[in-house]
Amino acid sequence: MTVHFIGAGPGAPDLLTLRGRDLIAACPVCLYAGSLVPAEIIAHAPKDARIVDTAPLTLEEIVAEFQAAHAAGLDVARLHSGDLSIYSALGEQTRALRELGIPYTITPGVPAFAAASAALGRELTLPEVSQTLILTRTEGRASAMPANETLEVLGASGATLAIHLSIHALDRVVERLTPLYGADCPAAVVYRASWPDERVVRGALSELVARVAEAPMERTALILVGPALAMEDFRCSALYDGSHVRRYRGLGA
Repeated sequence: MTVHFIGAGPGAPDLLTLRGRDLIAACPVCLYAGSLVPAEIIAHAPKDARIVDTAPLTLEEIVAEFQAAHAAGLDVARLHSGDLSIYSALGEQTRALRELGIPYTITPGVPAFAAASAALGRELTLPEVSQTLILTRTEGRASAMPANETLEVLGASGATLAIHLSIHALDRVVERLTPLYGADCPAAVVYRASWPDERVVRGALSELVARVAEAPMERTALILVGPALAMEDFRCSALYDGSHVRRYRGLGA
């Protein structure tokens, strides 16, 4: 018996990986985050599978589901939205499984920031503009931020910021980042990236609050800030420069 943690992707059912799809189809138990994983992905589960929406459950109740499946010798597909490497509560679940001696695997998924980048039609790193993408969030009721990971500290780098779980604090995000990036810095909010009701709001950092207020968003929205979001006057990458000698292409090829 194994618990298979699966990144279900940002929302669009066809952005689920093939490995994730096949694991869901093979597991007689499926636990999923009901508010964020679409029904079309759960539909890959066997018709007689035990399907459990974990949205109202505590960690202890989720672990109890793992234990019951382990006792019955039944594999579990445990689905989280996006990718499991960030903001997924993976760490506390796998720690519990290690303590119980229950094996698990992890299958990555398409992360929200990648879907948001696609919705914007923009690369988030451009030569000599930004070569760093910082994935972060603001403090909330459930989690404080480490002192060295505040927006002020991270924003001082000038890197492209992808700010998760913070649409409720958009006004404070703008206020804190404006001294660092400038009022005219390109910014965007992508709501439910890749879902049918996806919405994209673009503008200067100083315009963002007013533009989002025209059609308010709750949760599942990603804030992006940085000059790469709108820069057109940037140097081309050396990757495809004919004068650049690289391993797979000689000079002048």
